[in-house]
Amino acid sequence: MTVESFDYKKAGVDINAGEKMVENIREMVRTTFRPEVLMDIGGFAGLFRPDFHSYKEPVFAAATDGVGTKLKIAFMLEKHDTVGIDAVAMCVNDLVVHGAEPLFFLDYLAVGKLDVARVTEIIRGVVEGCRQAGCALLGGETAEMPGFYPPGEYDLAGFAVGIAEKEKIITGNNIIPGDILIGIASNGLHSNGFSLVRKVLLEHAGLSLDLFLPRLGCTLGEELLKPTAIYVPLVIPLLRQYEIKGIAHITGGGLELNLPRIFPAEAKAIIRKKCWEIPPVFPLIQEYGHINEKEMFRTFNMGIGMVLVISPEMSMPVLEWIKSKGGKAWEIGLMAEKTGNESGVEIV
Repeated sequence: MTVESFDYKKAGVDINAGEKMVENIREMVRTTFRPEVLMDIGGFAGLFRPDFHSYKEPVFAAATDGVGTKLKIAFMLEKHDTVGIDAVAMCVNDLVVHGAEPLFFLDYLAVGKLDVARVTEIIRGVVEGCRQAGCALLGGETAEMPGFYPPGEYDLAGFAVGIAEKEKIITGNNIIPGDILIGIASNGLHSNGFSLVRKVLLEHAGLSLDLFLPRLGCTLGEELLKPTAIYVPLVIPLLRQYEIKGIAHITGGGLELNLPRIFPAEAKAIIRKKCWEIPPVFPLIQEYGHINEKEMFRTFNMGIGMVLVISPEMSMPVLEWIKSKGGKAWEIGLMAEKTGNESGVEIV
């Protein structure tokens, strides 16, 4: 009788592949290191010595998020070099709304079977996102979990830490009626609403990801995988130039659910939807899914990835400054006083 011998590799976990993956990504991860990073990747924890000299009362800010079902599009296209940007963006954009500069990022990647080439591509995107945000990829975890994920699938999430001066933290508490809303353009869908996108465009309409759509100027797959815009290089310098009363990152829930998170309960935002260019991917989804406009604005960013709340006299200077830096923004509405039990956001 032959007795079968088992090891970890036969159980589905390849330790050697994990070591090779770390060596593959080591050099590109180092390109994100800031002077405050104290050790190379591969340790049990990342070490970061913050420089407090330019702060009177430094405050740490932290955020965590994942890419969500947008990953399904990456699986279908076998294209994995952009979803890492999404993972970084969804975290660091949440930091800057409070005026915090991102310092470092950590990723968590869980796979059914470790494919070194695929994981290297994923981390390449994370590295690019960290470069854009100016933060260090301080560490991360790649977990090989056989039997847990279907072949070729994985999950990707991240965690970011930033720093802000206590007296300069943006809270939205001083927002008043008459303040102006500046909308900064999104890069399309970003990383929200993909369960509805897949249901409408892929399952219901049966569109191919390889289909070139003239109205989009690219294939459907290229449009859906456009990475989330990272607003750090635009917003952090802007905060040094102008007083910004409030900032909202427009993610799941759209303008309707994200804007009220930043202003007093007695205030409301009046949004003029004709004031900006809605990217063509949104009417495409709306038409194929016969989705009403209210649902669209509650699910997607509709072309606005971040909103600034400023005093009226600041509107033109801020818009010009954003334009001078290559950004795209519009005056999309204003703050008003809420009466009764009306919604915190009115889209007209």
